Amino acid sequence: MSMKRRHWIIAAAATIAVAAVVWWALQAAPRTLDVAQVMRGPLVQHFEEEGRTELPRRWVLSAPIAGTLRRIDLLQGDAVKAGQVVATIEPLQGALLDPANRTRLVAEEQAAQASMQAAQQRLAAAQADARLASRDVGRMRTLGASGVVSVAALDEAEARVARAQAAAAAALAEHRAAGQQRAALAALLQGQGRSGGQQIELHAPIDGVVLHRYLESAMPVQAGQPLLEFGDLGQLQVMVQALSQQAIALRPGSSARILRWGGEGALPARVARIEPGGFTKVSALGVEEQRTQVWLNIVAPRAQWAQLGDGYRVEVEFEVARRADVLQVVSSALFRDGRRWAVYRVVRNRARLTHVTPGAQGDGAVEIVAGLTQGDQVVAYPDDRMTEGMRVRALIAVP
Repeated sequence: MSMKRRHWIIAAAATIAVAAVVWWALQAAPRTLDVAQVMRGPLVQHFEEEGRTELPRRWVLSAPIAGTLRRIDLLQGDAVKAGQVVATIEPLQGALLDPANRTRLVAEEQAAQASMQAAQQRLAAAQADARLASRDVGRMRTLGASGVVSVAALDEAEARVARAQAAAAAALAEHRAAGQQRAALAALLQGQGRSGGQQIELHAPIDGVVLHRYLESAMPVQAGQPLLEFGDLGQLQVMVQALSQQAIALRPGSSARILRWGGEGALPARVARIEPGGFTKVSALGVEEQRTQVWLNIVAPRAQWAQLGDGYRVEVEFEVARRADVLQVVSSALFRDGRRWAVYRVVRNRARLTHVTPGAQGDGAVEIVAGLTQGDQVVAYPDDRMTEGMRVRALIAVP
C-alpha cells in the first residue's frame, strides 16, 4: 500500500472519529427520573370526607307552666341521672298594682259591695211580694169554689204570684253576681305579688349529660319555653355529608376509620345508615354538589374516645372495596394523552409512550387492566417536558 493511500485512510478514520465524538456530544444528556415498578398485590379502594359527631337523639326539657324559674345550678357537661331534680318553677305571682289601678279596683270593689246590698234589698222585697201574692191566691181559690170570685180574677192573682217569684229569682241572681265580682276584686287586691300555687319540680328524662343550658338565672318563663337539653354521649355517632356518587358504593356495615379526631390513632367505625334523600351543597370552590348524609357508629371502646363531644369535627376514611391480588402501579405515573390514559414505560433507558386501561383507584395506586405487565418499569412522575424515546436514567424505584 502506498504511503499516500495510507494517509487517506488515516485521515478518513480520524474524520469519522471526530464526527462520532461531535454527534455524541450534541446528544441530550439522559434525564435522571424516579421510576416505579408494575407489581401485583392487595388494593384497597377508599375515600375521605370531613364529618362531625352527632347525637341521634336529644331530650329538651321545657317549662310545663308559666311561672318563675329558680336558678339552675347545673353546668353544660354535668352528668345527670334519670329522675334527678334539675329545675324548679314557681307558678305565676300576682302582679303589683300601681296606685291609680289600685284606687280604681278599690272603688270597683266598693261598688260591687253596694250592688250586693241593693240586690239583697230587691230580693227581700220580691220575696215579700211573692208571699203576699201566694196568700191572695189561696184566699181567692177558696172563694172561687163558692162562686164569689171569677175565674179571670183568679188567673190574674196567679200571674202576680209568678211575676213575684221571677223577680225574687232575678234579685237572687244579681246578688250572687255582685258577690262574685266583689270576691274577685278582693282576691286581686290581696294576691298582688304573691305566688299562685305550689312549686313544680322538673326531672331529668335520661341518664346522660347536660348538652345545653338555655337559662341560668331565676327569671319568669312561659309554658313550653326550653330550659335544658340532655343527651347520652355513649350513643354518639359520626355524620358525614358524602357525595351522592360515593355514597352509592357504601352499604350499612361498611368499614370506615375516624381520622384526625384529636386523639391517638384511628378509631374503627361502621356505616349505620345512609339517608335516601340528597341535597345540594356549594363547595369552597363554588361548585354545586349533590350530597347525602351518612351516619356511622364508632366501634372502638368508649374509653378510647371519651373526650369526644357533640358537634366535634373529624375526618372519616371509607373503605369501598378490598381486592387481594391486583396488577397495579402508582397513580402518579398515569396521565392523559388526548382521550386515553398513558404512561412512559422505561425500555433500555428510553421512555416509551404506552397507552393503558386503568381500573379501580386505591391508596396511591391504580389497577392496570391492560397495557402493562408485571415487572415493567414506568416513570413515576412524568411532566410535559418528556417525549417519546427520550433518554432516561432511573434514580429511585418508587414502590
